[in-house]
Amino acid sequence: MKYSPSSERCPLPFSPFKSCTVPRPIGWLSSRSAAGVENIAPYSQWQNLTFDPPMVMFAANRYPDGRRKDTVVNTEETGWFVWNMATYALREAVNISAMALPSDESEFDRIDVTRVYSDNGAVPMVKESPCKFECRYLSTHTMRGNSGHGTVDIVFAQVETIHIDDEVIQSDGQLDITAIEPIARLGYFDYTVVRETFEMRVPGSDADAQAGLEGRGGT
Repeated sequence: MKYSPSSERCPLPFSPFKSCTVPRPIGWLSSRSAAGVENIAPYSQWQNLTFDPPMVMFAANRYPDGRRKDTVVNTEETGWFVWNMATYALREAVNISAMALPSDESEFDRIDVTRVYSDNGAVPMVKESPCKFECRYLSTHTMRGNSGHGTVDIVFAQVETIHIDDEVIQSDGQLDITAIEPIARLGYFDYTVVRETFEMRVPGSDADAQAGLEGRGGT
């Protein structure tokens, strides 16, 4: 099977696109509006960009009528958002926070988590999340789609403060990912959870090829 998404309808009843680009890290992003409304929502189009300095991005598809997502608007208005690591223990809260609520309602009021606040911008964070990034807004790039829902706002930010719970740091200084159990987005309504890892090192001693992979001495 093959098809061209720009000129043909998908021959399958469900598009395979998002089920091929997997697993996708979840950007569970909290923000605050200029009016003070506290927002949190998950975005599966989230990624780090570089590590020196650490920069990140998330892409938020607009609503079918063309309205922008609250996280995008809040970030532009206040200059800050927080990434909260989504874990298996927090999966129900993550799912509930995906509800499309009016801009004057807070998803935090619907989920059973403890709010703490960032050093920068007084943005709410999820205390129970073991890893959190305070992110300073840099810019937004909008890519027009074939519909309102297909149009996407891509937000770029720099990580200014990193919070890590001490109990998930191993004696060697690395994070215990299998204990954290991060969840990731698949296609359809499916998710996955990290409970097993394996190591592979780049062959040889080429310093250029290995630069930044381990993270030693970096940010």
